[in-house]
Amino acid sequence: MNARTVLGAILAASLVYVLAMLIPPYFKNARFQGYLEDAVARPVSPEILRADIVNRAAQMGLPLREGDIRITPAAPNGLKVDIVYINRVDLKLYTVDLHFHPSAGR
Repeated sequence: MNARTVLGAILAASLVYVLAMLIPPYFKNARFQGYLEDAVARPVSPEILRADIVNRAAQMGLPLREGDIRITPAAPNGLKVDIVYINRVDLKLYTVDLHFHPSAGR
């Protein structure tokens, strides 16, 4: 093999590795967003909702703390939930912080 072929194989393997590390957090966030929309639709108090969200995030392995959740009242009997959390991905030579902003309202 020549040097170009080896370099191409190394670059391709590196790309596959990076994608394999970065894609799962996006899928987890998409699943969490679906859960959040269902959870907000239920008629529960903001305190119970906050606890449910934190527990579900922990079950999913998301780095979400209670302080990352903002619940605000909306139109009559409604509320809006905004969440900001950072998912750190440690690659071999570099660390990436992925910022996610799931939200839902009723």
